[in-house]
Amino acid sequence: MADFDINDLDLSNIGSWPLAIKGVLIAVVAVGVLALGYFVDVQSQQENLDRIIIEEKRLKEDFEIKQAKAANLDAYKAQMVEMEDSFGAMIRQLPSKTEVEDLLVDISQTGLASGIEFLLFKPLAEKHIEFYAELPITLKMTGTYHQFGEFVSGIAALPRIVTLENISIKGGKKGDLTMDVTAKTYRYLDESEVSGKRKKRKKRKKR
Repeated sequence: MADFDINDLDLSNIGSWPLAIKGVLIAVVAVGVLALGYFVDVQSQQENLDRIIIEEKRLKEDFEIKQAKAANLDAYKAQMVEMEDSFGAMIRQLPSKTEVEDLLVDISQTGLASGIEFLLFKPLAEKHIEFYAELPITLKMTGTYHQFGEFVSGIAALPRIVTLENISIKGGKKGDLTMDVTAKTYRYLDESEVSGKRKKRKKRKKR
């Protein structure tokens, strides 16, 4: 072995090689096979395992979220019932198309009961928004701060929803006050109006 020269190895006759060289060759081949096996098989399995671990984590998170929702299902149902009741109560505060005129009379009478004098009472065009219509009314009136306060309180006490916007109060030459305000009331749209709006939307989409 001491006098061994690697150039003396005959590749066509490996069986004649010294035992030690054969052992080294077998070890090298074994290492090569193991390395090749790792890169071809083990590495792909490791990548699959990593993906499975990530997917498992995601599924656990989804499960925990769904479990929490399931645990609170009764509370969610109770909230939905409460929201539906509140929504129904708000809808009932909106007048129908036939009740709008009565509501306008209520607003006018509230002003007169407060002692104010109307200089302008002008209902404007309706504005349809989803399931309800907005009805603005331009008001101009004269009176005192006390009378204006009574008017605002009276409007707030009406059984129907009325909001007051763009309030402006100015003093007159004779010491009287003038208030400009936009009163807005609302009415719910009946089924025919809602279906009409849907048909118009469909026609617009087709265009």
